[in-house]
Amino acid sequence: MNFIKNLWGKITHKANETVTAVIEKTETVVSNNRGDGYTSDALRILISVVIGALLLAGLYALFNSTIMPTVTAKVQELFNYAG
Repeated sequence: MNFIKNLWGKITHKANETVTAVIEKTETVVSNNRGDGYTSDALRILISVVIGALLLAGLYALFNSTIMPTVTAKVQELFNYAG
């Protein structure tokens, strides 16, 4: 019986240590309000999308025809939906 109490005490102690560590880590992450990584990533993605759109618009204007026929067909199917 003493062995079981000892084992149970060790298990609960380890569980308490783990929960305490997770709570401390969570508090540290939540209290961090810098946000510098998210802002730079969002800005990088936005710039990439804008440059891609400008490049595609330039190709359309330059060749004056359909550049990506598969996408054009899919968009036309999407807007010609008769359901």
